[in-house]
Amino acid sequence: MWQEKENTLYRAFIFHDFSEAFAFMTRVALLAEQHNHHPRWTNVWNKVEIWLNTHDAGDRVTEKDRKLAASIDALSA
Repeated sequence: MWQEKENTLYRAFIFHDFSEAFAFMTRVALLAEQHNHHPRWTNVWNKVEIWLNTHDAGDRVTEKDRKLAASIDALSA
């Protein structure tokens, strides 16, 4: 589940291995381009962490972040 903390939406995703994690990141990258909204994220082996906030709104969480988070959730379902 996404957690709202420190002016971001945060979620960690755990996968079976690096290949699954990287494939997920690729799908998220394409989705982010469609939304014209790009996450801050990290990947270490099978773990992908994502932080969302809107830079144009003073680096705080907006509806734009919530929409992208819901779309990312749909990818991982």
